[in-house]
Amino acid sequence: MQSKFLVKFLTITVLVFSLNLNAQHIEYEVSEGNDEERDIKTEIKESINHHIQDSYDFIFFSDTEKNKHYGFSLPVILIDEGLHLFSSSKFHHGETVAESNGKYYKLYHNKIYRTDAEGTLSLDDHQHPTNIKPLDFSITKGVLMIMVTGALMLLLFVGLARSFGKGPIATGAGRFFEPIIVYIRDDIARPNIGETKYKKYMPYLLTVFFFVWFLNLFGLTPLGVNVTGNIAVTFALAIITFIITQFSGNKNYWKHIFWMPGVPVPMKFILAPIELLGVFIKPFALMIRLYANIMAGHVVLMSIIGLVFIFQNWIGGALSLFLAFFLSIIELLVAALQAYIFTLLSALYFGFAVEEHDEAH
Repeated sequence: MQSKFLVKFLTITVLVFSLNLNAQHIEYEVSEGNDEERDIKTEIKESINHHIQDSYDFIFFSDTEKNKHYGFSLPVILIDEGLHLFSSSKFHHGETVAESNGKYYKLYHNKIYRTDAEGTLSLDDHQHPTNIKPLDFSITKGVLMIMVTGALMLLLFVGLARSFGKGPIATGAGRFFEPIIVYIRDDIARPNIGETKYKKYMPYLLTVFFFVWFLNLFGLTPLGVNVTGNIAVTFALAIITFIITQFSGNKNYWKHIFWMPGVPVPMKFILAPIELLGVFIKPFALMIRLYANIMAGHVVLMSIIGLVFIFQNWIGGALSLFLAFFLSIIELLVAALQAYIFTLLSALYFGFAVEEHDEAH
């Protein structure tokens, strides 16, 4: 009973702390301004855009009055007529030009461009830079969180596996995660893939579930990471599911795509391109579903917090913070739900690929 109360208390404390930091971040952005007064709605929109984007440094919080940022820089790795390796602190949060091996680089709208010592950028008619973009393999905030999540999963499940060597009952944190693993095996993998073939897909299904779930949870912390709200990340996850599905496909899978049995020949020519299109729509749906839900959650939550500074009274502010707190609780459910849906659909696609059909029936 005490442990359940402690978990609830810590969860609420973290959420309140997160809301407080997010609100402070918006307040700093709004109060910064220039000599000319800027529209508060524009400031809030810029703050939201800053929150959902990846960055080349990891900032915990900022004091804009003193122009100080508390966090740490990350390594920038570029390939541009050679290897360039330097700290993101050289950009000074996009305010200065970074020099490396005689070449100069500028950070513009969270992208790196080659420029001159003055930081000159040439813009086209759409205000997009035409400068050369080097190949960018930098360790950004999102990449760092992916590494941290991978290391956390490795430590967690290696420890869980070792605990079974001491007895049939898991110990430590494994007691919480073991029922989830059993659920994925018995309620997702087995019924959708089949009793004889589900085992070889279990490592991927377990990995993708906990990977997405942990990253979703990290996105709700004061760290302000938005990894699964990045379409490049969800695209990578979806393409892995797509590749596994296609390489797992048996003759029945491909036959039901290109020459569906039991269907009149003229209809086969009509259905074949539709089925082939569905092969690519499935991973696209995986990618968009995860990206859109997580991104929307971050945008809506930050927008509601921004209403505090639009209303500028205690009634509107209190209602906005209460609504934001309630939405944060809902986001905890969404974090697990999106991981579950991604895993379930991946298992369904694998099951379609390996399913055996009895044409006589």
